[in-house]
Amino acid sequence: MTYPTYFEAFDHRQLLADYPIGKAFTDRYSSMSRDELFALQDAQFGRLMKRGWQVPFYRRLWGEKGIEPGDIRGLKDIGKLPVYDKSDLMASIAEHAPFGDFHGMGAPESRAPTIFHTTSGTTGKPQTLMFGPKGREVGNLLVGRMYRWMGLQSDDVVHSVYGHGMINGGHYIREAVTHFTNSVFLSAGTGIETRSVNQVRLMADFGVTAIVGFVDYIRKLAETAEAEGLFDQIDIRMIIGHLGTEDRASTEAAWHGAKAYDWYGVGDTGSIAGEGPERDGMYVWEDAQYLELLGVDDGKPVAQGETGDMVVTCLYKDDIAPCIRFNTHDITHELDGRGEIVFKRIAGFKGRSDNMVKLRGINVFPHAIGSIIENRADLTGEYVCHLHRDEHQKDHMRVTLESRGGTDAGALAETLKQGLGVEVEVVLCEPGGTAKATEIDTRQKPLRLIDERGV
Repeated sequence: MTYPTYFEAFDHRQLLADYPIGKAFTDRYSSMSRDELFALQDAQFGRLMKRGWQVPFYRRLWGEKGIEPGDIRGLKDIGKLPVYDKSDLMASIAEHAPFGDFHGMGAPESRAPTIFHTTSGTTGKPQTLMFGPKGREVGNLLVGRMYRWMGLQSDDVVHSVYGHGMINGGHYIREAVTHFTNSVFLSAGTGIETRSVNQVRLMADFGVTAIVGFVDYIRKLAETAEAEGLFDQIDIRMIIGHLGTEDRASTEAAWHGAKAYDWYGVGDTGSIAGEGPERDGMYVWEDAQYLELLGVDDGKPVAQGETGDMVVTCLYKDDIAPCIRFNTHDITHELDGRGEIVFKRIAGFKGRSDNMVKLRGINVFPHAIGSIIENRADLTGEYVCHLHRDEHQKDHMRVTLESRGGTDAGALAETLKQGLGVEVEVVLCEPGGTAKATEIDTRQKPLRLIDERGV
């Protein structure tokens, strides 16, 4: 049987020309104008829409809104298209099991190889993720390019705590580093894949200089390294992770002054934005991603500086599972001014609109607690929120926080009230006491909100 192989499915030289790396990247985008950038995006969007009309999911989604191919004449018309989110993809999978009808794979005997993974299931049942060779490699490139711009060097040894198995994260980051940097890569994975004690010993044995992953577990590893007395053998100079709402200072202090860099992306889209070497906001990778910020309640574009849902169109993903106006339900706001390159900058991940809790008329984002309690010596920084409803149908939130001792629960409750804008119940526990609820040792992203209302 004859069928295309992975490396025949895309032109790697053209890929590097379209999405440059290293000095070619900064040279191109430090001098480009916003009009030139929009023209580049518009050309990609035209190709993407042609592909979209070939996919049953989009024909149905757009057709239900009365949209025909001629109605969308370019990127300026993108607002006419409906957004979709994970619930629409899960419905597609349920109705067209097992893969859904959003991928556009084609017949097995003629299609290019398809990469299949799932999400981690942080916000519910794990979701199917599918990639074609071109889409996969551009997604890998965006991460590798970002790491290199942040300062990753050829002589660095990278320790990854992203999960593997069916989860996309660990595989994707391994491919990014091994395909697009010259660094040595250690695929340690989560604490259940490689015990924390073994992970810090690996760091010492192989001279690890950079750690990548979710910072919740990265901080936990620092405590393990301290307990094992290995800091005289470990010299971490940079941490590249997902800082979210928390101050990087606590993560840097835990690893004895290593510089922490923030970036953002989701499984469907790959890397959307990341910091540059100056760490002054996250640059959206606008040569590959088109990012809209839409109002959580009305779905309309928000004003400059206002918070909105991140809605992403992957301009490059025109082979398998095109991504056109995907609502991540992660919120952020755009920053003013221009940085080192032409790409716009965002503040980074500030919480999830679909994880928002309304308590007594106040919108509460559980992730905001991390920034409120950071850098307190009496707390470990770990917490979990439980939401419950009383017999009068009123909602209440209980926040359990790990204390090293000496914490005044009443004063801490007042601090959280001032920061969140609403009163919550505070419960203190010993270090490690939230681990079972958050599943920090087994999940890429620990659970921070557990809804016990039964609604």
